[in-house]
Amino acid sequence: MSRARLDEAAIVQMAQKLLYEQAMVTLDGQWIGAVAAIPKQSRKQPVQPELNYGEIFIRDNVPVMAYFLTQGKYEPVRHFLLTCLRLQSQEIQTRGIFPTSFVEQDGHVVADYGQRAIGRVVSVDATLWWVILAYMYVRASGDRDFAGQAIVQSGIQQFLDLILRPSFRKAPTLYVPDGAFMIDRPLDVWGAPLEIQVLLYGALHSAAGLMQIGSESVHSQASNAQDPNQRTKSKSYLFQTPHSVHHCLEYAHRLRQYLLKHYWVTSKTVQVLRRRPTEQYGVEIQNEYNIHTETIPHWLQDWMGPRGGYLIGNIRTGRPDFRFFTLGNCLGAIFDVISVKQQQALFRLVVQNQHDLVAHMPLRICHPPLVEEDWRNKTGYDRKNLPWCYHNAGHWPCLMWFLATAMLRRHHPEDLAIEVRQLLEVSYQLMLRQLPQQKWAEYFDGPTGNWIGQQARINQTWTIVGFLLMHHLLRVNGQDAHLLDVHYDMKL
Repeated sequence: MSRARLDEAAIVQMAQKLLYEQAMVTLDGQWIGAVAAIPKQSRKQPVQPELNYGEIFIRDNVPVMAYFLTQGKYEPVRHFLLTCLRLQSQEIQTRGIFPTSFVEQDGHVVADYGQRAIGRVVSVDATLWWVILAYMYVRASGDRDFAGQAIVQSGIQQFLDLILRPSFRKAPTLYVPDGAFMIDRPLDVWGAPLEIQVLLYGALHSAAGLMQIGSESVHSQASNAQDPNQRTKSKSYLFQTPHSVHHCLEYAHRLRQYLLKHYWVTSKTVQVLRRRPTEQYGVEIQNEYNIHTETIPHWLQDWMGPRGGYLIGNIRTGRPDFRFFTLGNCLGAIFDVISVKQQQALFRLVVQNQHDLVAHMPLRICHPPLVEEDWRNKTGYDRKNLPWCYHNAGHWPCLMWFLATAMLRRHHPEDLAIEVRQLLEVSYQLMLRQLPQQKWAEYFDGPTGNWIGQQARINQTWTIVGFLLMHHLLRVNGQDAHLLDVHYDMKL
């Protein structure tokens, strides 16, 4: 084995040791999840976690649980899911939501639903991710009885109560405040941000799959039950679910059609949009959101190119957000919100703009940053989100495995396949060389992502696990890119 391969193997072992021995939290002899960042070790003073980085975030544990599934470690995932489920809010105003994070204190689990968060932001994505993770777990492990548990089906119904309910809006998108997902600070991402919408699409399909599997599991248990009362009880449970598989899929279909109509852009669609009339009234109109030409940024011409396409960041009346949000677009491809041809257009755009998105450290969270007056007005002078910093176009290694997953799920035309493989390999080598030296930093600043983030924590768990997932997908088993295939087909 070459020296490079030996070094690579040693780095993988180092990352695994950090995850298994330092990041994971144990309660009652079982892992309940990983902390956001491994606390600094000190011989003179006891370990003091910074802010809430010592807590277990549902969002941060998505790659952790995905990695466990690739390793056949199903029990920690099951225990994490059930721990989160027991923390699902039962308060009148927030019934059904999952906590942003939780922490073990004196043998008890204490949850944060936003009441302790900086700026009191509420992580809507945590609730959506739980449903997706649960479906991923059942599909990967074959543990169909998990889906059949009353507590799981009840949790799904409470989640659907949040979504499938009357509202003041006709659009099928989920309306949220600023900072309701990974970008959890003010960055003009209120309304219907892309990441929330594609997660909602994935969550609806996951909920449909879990309900169908749960129904089949309960039917099987009822058929095999010896006690007639138990058979009656099991069957009656099936009729206590007001939201059905059909409701989920019908809503998901409307959401996808909406996203394809209003969020997907190419050079051609932008030119059509620029020439649409404004101030229209009525049902059959061309410019539904009264978008003026001046809101379409000029940087799109070169950045998009003739063959590129992507899902824009947001659509609001008169205020579309044309920024490129990396995670939302990756999930749009992974969950098949966009078609195969559209996915190829997206990957061509990423390849064409890898000097922006990858640069010296993959992967830029959004492009371009808010600058000058926009930064002042829309972030509230947030110094953590200065241009090219943190969520304002900073570079996050934890995002790279999502792009790899999206790109490896399908075969591509030969020219694109070569470019995709080269991009993934270059990105992996950047991570392999730099992340151990930079102590697995949370994020990187600057137009090229060359500097460790000004306020970045070291030994960030999802940076460590993001690298492990990249190694697994590129060196061990690329077929595990299908782990996040949650699209539920009624015909199946």
